[in-house]
Amino acid sequence: MIKPQPESDLSLNVIVVGADVIKILKKHKEYLVVEDLLKKFLLMDDKRAPGLFFDTLTFLYALGIIREDNYKVRLKYDSAQKTLF
Repeated sequence: MIKPQPESDLSLNVIVVGADVIKILKKHKEYLVVEDLLKKFLLMDDKRAPGLFFDTLTFLYALGIIREDNYKVRLKYDSAQKTLF
């Protein structure tokens, strides 16, 4: 569910967590192995779990924000292409 419940922890919302994943990916110009991205993601907050990570990747992929290739991901667009990222 994208819309958070009033009593839910916003730091565990897919939209908020997706922004953190985008920040990690912006630091890497090339593809990043999903396992390495998962490790960086989990280090950002103790409350995060691998299931939330994969839900977030699915969300970002469905929106067309990330691209995958053989267990590697990267942002679909970069600043050289003059997009939002």
